[in-house]
Amino acid sequence: MKPRVYVETTIPSYLTARPSRDPVRNAEQQITRDWWARRDRFALVTSELVFEEAGDGDPEAAADRLAALAGIPTLVSTDEVPDLARDLATSLPLPARAVNDAAHIATAAVHAVEYLLTRNCTHLANAALRRRVDRVCRARGFQAPAICTPLELPPEAADGSRG
Repeated sequence: MKPRVYVETTIPSYLTARPSRDPVRNAEQQITRDWWARRDRFALVTSELVFEEAGDGDPEAAADRLAALAGIPTLVSTDEVPDLARDLATSLPLPARAVNDAAHIATAAVHAVEYLLTRNCTHLANAALRRRVDRVCRARGFQAPAICTPLELPPEAADGSRG
């Protein structure tokens, strides 16, 4: 069975964006594209929230992001998702504009998804927040997903090991 990966909104954003002139950002975009080209080693999932976020902004760019997400199964929100998201949002130092980040974690945790793939290293793939995320999820009876970037989740991780 393939490991499941929750695709967060920044992934289709980096995947479909015009190449950046910033060398670091450009490298992150290329790593994301390289990972995406080998995504078949994982069972990808996402959420309605990701589709909503990906559909915002410039209509042409939104269409590209939504096209990248096409065919990825969407996890259904349950009553537990907003409850866990609220607990995460109050336990993590998230600004109001980043409250959706807690919902991404909650969705992946409630559905027992192994990995949450993101390019958001401020509020998601952030080692300083990891223990808090784990503690909140555990307190509600869930295991937090391993939150990582495409560089941290090479296709070789699909052999069953976590990164």
